[in-house]
Amino acid sequence: MQAEIERLYDEKPAVYTDDHFQLFAAFKAALNEGSVRAAEPCPGTPAGWRVNAWVKKGILLGFRMGGIVDLSVDSERQPFFDKSTFPVKRFTAQSGVRIVPGGSSIRDGCHIGTGVTCMPPMYINVGAYVDDGTMVDSHALVGSCAQVGRNCHISAASQIGGVLEPVGALPVIVEDEVLVGGNCGIYEGTVVKRRAVLGTGTILNRSTPVYDLVRNIVHRSTDDQPLVIPEEAVVVAGARAVTSGPGKEWGISVYTPVIVKYRDVRTDTRIQLEDLLR
Repeated sequence: MQAEIERLYDEKPAVYTDDHFQLFAAFKAALNEGSVRAAEPCPGTPAGWRVNAWVKKGILLGFRMGGIVDLSVDSERQPFFDKSTFPVKRFTAQSGVRIVPGGSSIRDGCHIGTGVTCMPPMYINVGAYVDDGTMVDSHALVGSCAQVGRNCHISAASQIGGVLEPVGALPVIVEDEVLVGGNCGIYEGTVVKRRAVLGTGTILNRSTPVYDLVRNIVHRSTDDQPLVIPEEAVVVAGARAVTSGPGKEWGISVYTPVIVKYRDVRTDTRIQLEDLLR
């Protein structure tokens, strides 16, 4: 499948045939079941993950192949128009996914694991992978190709950034049992390792270093490596004083995330979710 997807991506035909659409349908089915992913664990890399550029090519191919169609449930009262190749993802009760009424949307071509809870309104985009038992809370976004692990909590109004282009760019990775607090933003291929906790309003991207007050180090991205938040780190929104120029004279500080501790029993007690919610 990889070779066929890459060939069709690189050599655009004059007309897409039934064989081409069947290839894309098989590719999208693999995305839905999670057998192919935009990124996957790779212990040999510094971040522990590698991007599968050909999968992103397949998703982009779907946008190229599809035409704009009417996807409305009621075209007069609430019209929706999108690419024919990426309708709303279909679920049944046997899927084991809770989609609470209230305006959520999940695009076809993403994997949603058993026991995932979707609180309205939230949105999960194409290419995303959301593993078993995770909760995506109200007004939260899981962007295109983002990878979210098991038993995570993506709290209200949090943004898990997406990326399709460039195809070689690593998407945002949130590993197992991570708590992303309300109004957080994780962008630009940041990797949040397992059991980390992001306090309310924490923003993570390639441009802003993370100051680790426990281990006395600074976590940064590089030209070829993303920002990586360590396992079990508890990160909060902080500030760093400007130390030169007018900024120093005016007493200005700039935003920076700060690791204030690593998870312990007290942390687990404060953030645990009741099983009844799942």
